[in-house]
Amino acid sequence: MKVVVVGAGYAGMYAANRIAKKVKTAEITVINPRPDFVERVRLHQQLAGTGAAATPLTSMLRDGITSLVATVDKIGDGSVRLDDGTSLDFDYAFLAVGSTARPMPGTIPVGTWEGAEQARVALAVLPAGSTVAVIGGGATGIETAAEVAEARPDLRVRIVGSSVADGFSQRAYQRVRAGLERLKVNIVDDGVTEVADGVVHLRSGAAFASDLTLWAIVAGVPDLAARSGLQVDADGRALVDEYLRSVDDERLFAVGDCAAVPGARFACALATPQAAHAADTLARLIEGRKPEPYALRYVARAVTLGRNNAVGQFTHPDDTLRRAYVTGRTAVVIKEMASRGGKYGARTGIGA
Repeated sequence: MKVVVVGAGYAGMYAANRIAKKVKTAEITVINPRPDFVERVRLHQQLAGTGAAATPLTSMLRDGITSLVATVDKIGDGSVRLDDGTSLDFDYAFLAVGSTARPMPGTIPVGTWEGAEQARVALAVLPAGSTVAVIGGGATGIETAAEVAEARPDLRVRIVGSSVADGFSQRAYQRVRAGLERLKVNIVDDGVTEVADGVVHLRSGAAFASDLTLWAIVAGVPDLAARSGLQVDADGRALVDEYLRSVDDERLFAVGDCAAVPGARFACALATPQAAHAADTLARLIEGRKPEPYALRYVARAVTLGRNNAVGQFTHPDDTLRRAYVTGRTAVVIKEMASRGGKYGARTGIGA
């Protein structure tokens, strides 16, 4: 039985390794545009020079899984067509291409590998006293601003968002903002209308000069599903049934940010549970057993504020906020749990 996994982020890696563990007869091929597994939630460390976000795929995949560095042009009808014109047939496939960034002109996106690398190079040559602006008041923006401020205290760092850290309960919100302020990050609660000639223009009419402007907003998904003729939602995410299968093709699972799971937001914390459930569903189907519907459950939100501090916000299963939160090293642990979503193995990687 041939299984093709398109994408090697959290969802793709987890799915491939779990299928290899549960379906011994599966011939698994993972297709990814680069030879590395990129931990997207560590890209802020990559650009700040405080950590590495990439690990070779060969060190993360279980024995027997084939990795192929290529770009997929179309998927469906039991076949994956690559951009070089070649094709791979499959009995089952997993679409796990994640989400992406759509940066405003004049900015560098930090939510992609290419953008983070570009930002790392630009940041490294900035002289003391330069201004770095981070656009985006969510987790990506908060972590990027904090990481840059801690790694480069000689720079002036600003974070700009309509309401920075508003995804937390009131006390946790105050803790996040206090943590940013301790790192001397200037918080600007405002929208951005334009970035031109090194100047950031705000919705309020104000403006300020920026030597490096980073776009820290994740929005939309790669258009592979739509390009392949699959039904998608307004964000381009593949429509799925209760078992995470495409509504157009029961042989095709969609997991992670590129799947239109009701109630799901873009979050790495959902990628591995969805991948695990889809892999288990495949195993059940092969064994002639009835699959079980996927149940969406949230646990927590968390952001790091540099290398040794974080704020963790517990949530109800439906993602509504609880009053409970933690800070400091305990929150760092929660951040790790939320981002990884499962056990790591030194040899077998995610989903071991």
